[in-house]
Amino acid sequence: MHVKKLFATAAALLVAQSAFAFDVNSAYVEYGSASKVRMVRLGATQDFKPEWSWFNSNGTHLTGYWDASVGFWEARQWNNVPGAKKNIIDVGFTPVFRFENTNKKGFYVEGGIGAHVLSRTYNNNDDGLSTAFQFGDHIGVGYVFDKWEVAAKLQHFSNGGIKKPNSGVDYVVLKASYRY
Repeated sequence: MHVKKLFATAAALLVAQSAFAFDVNSAYVEYGSASKVRMVRLGATQDFKPEWSWFNSNGTHLTGYWDASVGFWEARQWNNVPGAKKNIIDVGFTPVFRFENTNKKGFYVEGGIGAHVLSRTYNNNDDGLSTAFQFGDHIGVGYVFDKWEVAAKLQHFSNGGIKKPNSGVDYVVLKASYRY
């Protein structure tokens, strides 16, 4: 990915934070891979309000966070032509639910379903997404250290049947996050 794109993403996230009063608790970078497509995503999160905590028991609870992100996809078989590349920008916002320790350290599991807008429709490697609007859902596991977090996720993009074709795109994602 180009350095200019990364700076543009950082600037966009700062603008989003100001525009939506998004009180950032952490920032992250993710790398994802799917069939003939790669993704790098930058994002920021805001924890749910402290009173949004459920099933408190034995030092664990269910809570979550809001996730705002900008991703860059590099399709590597555009229009089913081997080696034909196309770049796509993905802007997303996702509420994520997480089952974790109440001290927010150690192992966790999470899942979320959010809204994403792609810079173009997707036609790569016999997979098609015929709308720019996509739902992005994921499940993941991770570990939180004092300030750092690492995770592995499975993420699926689909328009939910709004328009065909809608074969979906499935990523395996690795995440590194820093908590403020």
